[in-house]
Amino acid sequence: MNTTKQSTKEKILEALKIDVSLTVSDLTDRLNITHMAVRKHLSALEKDQFIQSKEVKQPMGRPIQVYSLSSKGERLFPKNYEGMSVEFLRDIQEIHGQETIEQLFKKREQRLTTEYKARVQQKPQDEKLYELANIQNEKGYMANINKIDDHTFELVEYNCPIISIAKEFKTACRCETAMFKKVIGTDNINRICCKTDGDDHCKFLFKLENKKSASKT
Repeated sequence: MNTTKQSTKEKILEALKIDVSLTVSDLTDRLNITHMAVRKHLSALEKDQFIQSKEVKQPMGRPIQVYSLSSKGERLFPKNYEGMSVEFLRDIQEIHGQETIEQLFKKREQRLTTEYKARVQQKPQDEKLYELANIQNEKGYMANINKIDDHTFELVEYNCPIISIAKEFKTACRCETAMFKKVIGTDNINRICCKTDGDDHCKFLFKLENKKSASKT
């Protein structure tokens, strides 16, 4: 997080990152602002799900609220997991060759296929699409479904959590498309845009057949 010209909310998030958990009084002393101002910022941050709170009982007196970062708040701070993964994949490629890289991504495809199928089974095809978007959102893809007509849907992914890996190892994109086909149960899925090709988003066109369920908007 940028430490220059920080807003009060950014200072609160940074303080929670450093000390793990703090009370309103702790933050008032740390930031040298009023209790009311601190509570206002905490309320906004909690509403946006960047922080979480819990009541802690005291030996005497009323319980106090203690605040800490949520998982969403933790993600605001830099992590280099993806960069490390790219380096590991490069090393594996150098030592064991491209075939091993393909096997690794194929194994990931199989694992995700099993995971996703468990979530969408027993659903009609169009409902599977909406659940697929839900799963992708949980994984950070910022996915959205657009209905084109009764049989055609567009899945847009506004973010790619593995973009650095995908740019260097395009097999990641191919495996994702193959996984979607297995999960939805159709080969009529085409990736029409891809962030690794310089496009703004990743987009997939789904052509469904014999759609029986009511459509969603």
